[in-house]
Amino acid sequence: MVIVLRYVNCDGDIIERFLGLVHVSDTTASSLKESVELIFAKNGLSLTKIRGQGYDGASNMSGQFSGLKSLILDENNSAYYVHCFAHQLQLALVAYAKKVYALTDFFNFIPLVCNVVGASCKRADILREKQLEELVKSIASDDVQSGRGLNQEMSLSRPGDTRWSSHYRSLVSLCSLFGPVINVLEIIKYDTTLMHAKRFEASGLMMHMETFEFVLLLHLMIKVLGITNELSQALQ
Repeated sequence: MVIVLRYVNCDGDIIERFLGLVHVSDTTASSLKESVELIFAKNGLSLTKIRGQGYDGASNMSGQFSGLKSLILDENNSAYYVHCFAHQLQLALVAYAKKVYALTDFFNFIPLVCNVVGASCKRADILREKQLEELVKSIASDDVQSGRGLNQEMSLSRPGDTRWSSHYRSLVSLCSLFGPVINVLEIIKYDTTLMHAKRFEASGLMMHMETFEFVLLLHLMIKVLGITNELSQALQ
């Protein structure tokens, strides 16, 4: 569990400081409260001085009767609770995406591509080689600039279940590695040493990725999630 303090200094400036990282084997509200009190005590702080607390929507954190926020409010009724705005934004994105079939299908498809292409070190090496080949061609044709710090090697990023910022990073990496990913899927498709099911899976993924609808959604969601990602960073 990470504990961060936000306070106002003598000049009226809002300051945010990392207070500590605590390992908790038990995630019940009472156990979390004990951990918070321990960190506070080590730093000469008291829960009675808190004027606000913010967490995500997990029941052990923000539960109305037995969550961490309620236990702290029992001791200090001035520690007003605010649901994390970044988490609220994430919940809104998830709720909206689940209502649109095309988006649900799209975001369910992305991990499949990542899992197949990144299933082994061998495939990761092939992806790296194809990326290098594409970069060399692009530099030779002046499609990209070369120089120190430019054209760094990228890897295919898997999206996480709880952070939609990871979806944004995953889509950006997939877009940048689109050609090499197609190359890897094509190699898998024609690899006679593999079982037919694996080859058919790669073929199906490749065909779907090359459709207009997929490419459109890829660029559209990068645009949308790029905006929400900046907002999420600002809200944290």
